[in-house]
Amino acid sequence: MIRSKRLSCLAAGFVLLAGVMLNSAHAAPSAAGADEAGIRAQTANWVKAYNAGDAKAVAALYAEDGILMPPGAPSAVGPKAILAYVTKDSANAKAAGAVFAVNPKTDVGVSGDMGWESGTYSVTVKGAVVEAGKFLSVSRKKDGKWLYIRDTYNADAPSAPAAPAPAKAPAAPSAPAAPAKK
Repeated sequence: MIRSKRLSCLAAGFVLLAGVMLNSAHAAPSAAGADEAGIRAQTANWVKAYNAGDAKAVAALYAEDGILMPPGAPSAVGPKAILAYVTKDSANAKAAGAVFAVNPKTDVGVSGDMGWESGTYSVTVKGAVVEAGKFLSVSRKKDGKWLYIRDTYNADAPSAPAAPAPAKAPAAPSAPAAPAKK
């Protein structure tokens, strides 16, 4: 009888443990799925704000220690520098009629409060693609919100070569030297 009670308790313990493990297995993917969706939403918000010329909304997506590393420019470190860079860059893009788009098929990974996203983007002007490239963003979750801590992108095509410096005009001929006196 004692042995059957022990076996019953042991069996009940295994059933309970199996239930906890099943619940854990189902909870982890949904939490990861929610975090992945949050990171993708962060990128969608970046694109929407950038195309609208809303530099403040773009800068608000970066952590206090965030760094934006754009191509052909120094890194923008911290919210003020990121705001300054995005203000100028998005205004220039909007004036040129450029529209930034991210391919929705991105790769996203999450580990605890850290996450990353990589993918491709395109820039169009009047419907014609003028640039295609790739991006990589690393984010940290703080108070339930994903914020960029590192963000970089670059074009697939090489940058256009710098225009050559204008040629110097030939020096004016100098006056002949006066003959030496004897």
